[in-house]
Amino acid sequence: MKVIINGAMTVDGKIATASGDSRISSKQDLVRVHKLRASVDAIVVGISTILADDPRLTVRLVKGKNPVRVIVDSKGRIPLDSQIVKTASKIKTIIAVTGQAPADKIQKIKDMGAQVLVLGAGKEGKSAAVPHGVNLKKLFSMLEKRGLKRVLVEGGGELNWSLLRLGLVDELVVTIAPKIAGGRLAITLAEGDGFDRIAQGIQLKLGKVERKNTGELVLHYKLP
Repeated sequence: MKVIINGAMTVDGKIATASGDSRISSKQDLVRVHKLRASVDAIVVGISTILADDPRLTVRLVKGKNPVRVIVDSKGRIPLDSQIVKTASKIKTIIAVTGQAPADKIQKIKDMGAQVLVLGAGKEGKSAAVPHGVNLKKLFSMLEKRGLKRVLVEGGGELNWSLLRLGLVDELVVTIAPKIAGGRLAITLAEGDGFDRIAQGIQLKLGKVERKNTGELVLHYKLP
């Protein structure tokens, strides 16, 4: 399985403002993202992305197939009137929850056409093995067993951090927009607890740099 994190951030490292506005990429870069979506088998996001943006996670700006949509949602908070759930009967959708998700909510999600995977008891804690309560290692193993060999992650800072910390990521693609957002409460590319020392940080290898006429840079990194 190949796991790719794709994200867009301002020069100061913000992927969204404190109010949740994440409209950073240019139209040109969004076309690139949709081409990337069309090339993968599945797309994974966290519940925070759904609650903030209510996305469809489909391929629209280019021709191509829609990937399987996978939502990491430990407590089953996804709204039944969200774009994801409303279209689950037409586009294959998987909601990964834990034992914290109410049984009646799980059944309603299933009734609307989505698959629900219960992966973890959902106990609160800071264990890197089970971030968000959902066992991400088990989730990605199950996705691979289902034949989903190429997976795109369009996560928020918490999901990105969890996957990077667990060593589940093969490639990181980041668009840097020529903007400054500021804000100590704004969301960065990788959140979580972080490392105590820079020397402990995850080492990346720069593979390719794309310079756009929009002033954006698209950086392609490989992970060990």
